[in-house]
Amino acid sequence: MNNAIACIGAGYWGQNLIRNFHDLGVLSWVCEPDPEKRSQVKAKYAAVKCTAAIDEVLNDPQVAGVAIATPAETHGELVRQALLADKDVFVEKPLCLSVEEGKKLVALAHEKRRVLMVGHLLWYHPAVLKLKALVEEGVLGRIQYIYSNRLNLGRIRREENILWSFAPHDVSVILGLVGEMPDRVDAQGGNYLHDRIADVTVSMLSFPSGVKAHIFVSWLHPFKEQKLVVVGDRQMAVFDDVEPENKLVLYPHTITWKNHVPVASKAEARPVPFPLGEPLRAECLHFLECMRTRQTPRTDGQEGLRVLTVLQRCQDALDGQGKGGVTKTNAGYLQPPRLYFVHESAFIDDNVEIGEGTTIWHVSHVLSNSRIGKNCRIGQNVVIGPNVSIGNGVKIQNNVCVYEGVTLEDDVFCGPSMVFTNVVNPRSEIRRMDELRPTLVRRGATLGANCTIVCGVTIGRYAFIGAGAVVTKDVPDFALVLGNPGRIVGWMCRCGNRIDFAQEDGPGTCRACRQMYWKTGQEVSFA
Repeated sequence: MNNAIACIGAGYWGQNLIRNFHDLGVLSWVCEPDPEKRSQVKAKYAAVKCTAAIDEVLNDPQVAGVAIATPAETHGELVRQALLADKDVFVEKPLCLSVEEGKKLVALAHEKRRVLMVGHLLWYHPAVLKLKALVEEGVLGRIQYIYSNRLNLGRIRREENILWSFAPHDVSVILGLVGEMPDRVDAQGGNYLHDRIADVTVSMLSFPSGVKAHIFVSWLHPFKEQKLVVVGDRQMAVFDDVEPENKLVLYPHTITWKNHVPVASKAEARPVPFPLGEPLRAECLHFLECMRTRQTPRTDGQEGLRVLTVLQRCQDALDGQGKGGVTKTNAGYLQPPRLYFVHESAFIDDNVEIGEGTTIWHVSHVLSNSRIGKNCRIGQNVVIGPNVSIGNGVKIQNNVCVYEGVTLEDDVFCGPSMVFTNVVNPRSEIRRMDELRPTLVRRGATLGANCTIVCGVTIGRYAFIGAGAVVTKDVPDFALVLGNPGRIVGWMCRCGNRIDFAQEDGPGTCRACRQMYWKTGQEVSFA
């Protein structure tokens, strides 16, 4: 697989990405508008092509992925351009500067089937991964409170304030450790060097489980401090990234009650060992692995969107949009972010469940009490429901109606303008909704463009219904059905290619992927 990488941005952090991707043998381009920085890159990495034009990079078919390390205000547009050019994308934090833009980017990545990874570096730090494991194993007990300090003097920016510059890493880690979104956010800050840019902020997060957290960030601090403290009811853990040794330490302090008074009992700190490694190199390797295997990154676009949502709520509180500096919804609390995309022209009724990563496009309508799974793609002018269940990874092309009584299992493909019915003998003047005949489409089946599935049948696993076919009876697993009325004319592999059987019954092999099958009468199964 081609895994050539282009780095966009050769500034302070971009240089680190350039170094790592070069050392990994995959760097082909660097895009940087500053001619002096381009010259420095060329002098250090002679074989790497350099340009100031983003189009030159995105038009190169050899470039499979781009790594973006530019000012935060440019992230959204650069990510959008790269996805539209069918490139996998690794973008430094934050994903962008708007929740709505973030939703569109996540939806676009899903539509284009591209990897979208956000550079929340701490999730590639071996100490943080070890801390996460300790929390999940219950070593700390029930988590009660988390607080983080990310403080320094200098590196003052004018593109974004301290909240957007320093806090994304800490928000990301806290959300990952707690495993839920906050339902309330408080924030305060101060603008000292510039009247519109906060230099110091303190954000308070309250979670439905009762856990609370605060994040203190500042670039007006006399010394560098990067410390995360997790307080459990059994032990406390401290991650100190500035500490040269013993970056992760457990404190088995306990609180006992005597005479109705809490008494602290301190115990000796215990350093926690963990494998060593450069987090940025691990992050770059993870991006390359996701490009190769098409797996979801540890810090994917959805995770970036959750972080972006919390940052925006903190900013709203700083801007005074919530009473007393607190961001609330009408109910007094934050709602979790919507982790799927619905086009503004689509209609979603009440009591509808839509899974993470799903996209619903123009003028489609999901009726009440319907469930759509994760990572589905619903095209234009699609009607679903009411009371319809659709599994994960389903793709429904334009102009399809999935009526009540139809169930689609995982990974079903519905081609453009194919038709489901749900009443076998309809009359306009006679209501027959109580005579619905259920239709079940099993996992992985393909229903070709303009085909018709008459109600009351079951379409088997990975069956393939050809374009324009009319199905009037059950279809077995892996069957290829053509014609009107539909008839079985062959057998299809899970990968969507023909299976060749040497004789009526017995073994067969896929023409493309070479998967082995066994056929007995009208039953085909994996060998």
